[in-house]
Order: sequence, then C-alpha cells, then structure tokens
Amino acid sequence: MTVTVITDSSACLPVELRERWGIREVPLHILLDGADLRDGIDDVPADIYAREHVSTSGTGPEELADAYRRGLADSAGAGVVAVHISSALSGTVGTAEHVAAQIGSGVRVIDSKSAGMGTGFVTLAAARAAAGGADLDGVAAAADAAKLRSHAYLVVQRLDNLRRSGRIGSAAAWLGTALSLKPLLAVDDGKLVLAQRIRTFNKAVASMIDRVCDAVGDRSAALAVHHVANPQGAHDLAGTLAERLPACEPALITDLCPTLALHVGAGAVAVCVDLDPGAAPAAGQHD
Repeated sequence: MTVTVITDSSACLPVELRERWGIREVPLHILLDGADLRDGIDDVPADIYAREHVSTSGTGPEELADAYRRGLADSAGAGVVAVHISSALSGTVGTAEHVAAQIGSGVRVIDSKSAGMGTGFVTLAAARAAAGGADLDGVAAAADAAKLRSHAYLVVQRLDNLRRSGRIGSAAAWLGTALSLKPLLAVDDGKLVLAQRIRTFNKAVASMIDRVCDAVGDRSAALAVHHVANPQGAHDLAGTLAERLPACEPALITDLCPTLALHVGAGAVAVCVDLDPGAAPAAGQHD
C-alpha cells in the first residue's frame, strides 16, 4: 500500500516527473470569453497572458473529490496527500480542505505556500517519501519539511498583469503608478511580495541571481527556472546559475503554466529553489 500524492497544475511539473513518481494532477481553470479551459488538459491560447476578458479559478470541489476518492481507493487505504498552490494565491486549498473533511482523515491537504516548481518541489518530496514506503503521517511531514527549504523569486517585464489580477497585494501601494519599474518579487509565507524595486530588467534578474546564490550558499539544491514567452532569457538565467552554483545540478527549465503566466505576463522569468534536505537549516527558510 502506497500513499497517493496529488497536486494541481500550478506546480508546473513536467509529465515525465509526474509519471516517474506516480504524481496525479488536477487542473486549475482559465475562464476565457465564456469558455472554461482546464489548465494542462484543454488547449489554451499561447498568448493567454495578452488576452482581454480572461481570469482564473481554482480547482472545483467535484474535481477534487473525484481525484481524492480515486487516490484513496488506489492507495488501498494508505491515504492521500494533496499538495496545492499557496492559499494566498488561490482558493484551491480552502476548497480542498472542505472536500477532504467530507471524505475523512485519509486525505491530508498541504498548503505549499508557493507556486510553480515551489509547489512542485514540495510535491516531489511527498512523492519520494511515499515511494520510500512512508505512511500518511510521514508523507505529509516530508511535504511540510520541504516548505521550509523553499525559495522562489520572480522578475516581470511589466506590472500590468499583476496589477489587474491583484496578486501583488501591499506591494501595489509601494509601487504606486511606476509601471516602468522591473520589480524583483519573492514568495514570502505564500504571498507574492516586492523584494526590491529596480529600474531595468537585466539588473532585476542579476539581483534575483544574487539572492538565489545567497540562499543556496555552498550547499546543493534543486533549481527550476520558469519563463513566459522568454526561452532565451530562461536559458541565460539557468546558465548563469550553473556557473555560480557548481554544487547544484543544472536547473530544470519549463514554461510557466498558463494559469500563472496570465498573472505575470510575457517576458517574466522565475527561479524556484529546493535546498538539499541534508544541508538546509532546520528552520528557515521543457521548453
């Protein structure tokens, strides 16, 4: 009996990783001109971030209930650990907790306090623990521990998408109307916050690289680089990280999933970090 691990499409986990570790995925949703598109399942326009009259929504209760019940049955009673996008960025965790309470104690919901591969790394930690034979408590504990090792940073070309979506929270007041700024954003306790106000995109990326290197130090870590319609920028970023962090494996490079790309806009690049569990402090932080 093996615990089933489930996540949502915001984790940006490549298919090969999901298949390798037996991770199941439920979709977030994009609402476009009256159509409800399932992220990772339905065809989503490549330029979704540039469309008008578009919004996103979390995974629905019926989808979650179906996924959890199937997972529980397939685990032969071992249980389900569901790792989802930060509750500060989506209502999915709240819906998931309500659904899990109705199903019973065999389903544990984990708020990843992140997005993209920040959520993906927490999911992978849970899946590895499950594959190693951990019970429900052990798998949930592995996911919770991974959250403490996680760092995530983002640089956007324009603030328009974030401003429209309301995902920059209190940072909006600090930024004022200076839409020409290229801010360095960070995920802090699940919230997207302004880490540094910078005038040029290249300087913002350089600052992001410095922060990643400071977080990793001379330890090893898993790295992921995301981008929105900016493959060259992502490859350049990954190359610089490889040079400056020789103890780390090359970064995984992936497109940011459509539900996240919609909020950050074209040109954005991001880095997610999962510190080596043997080296991280106990508390702290395809194309």
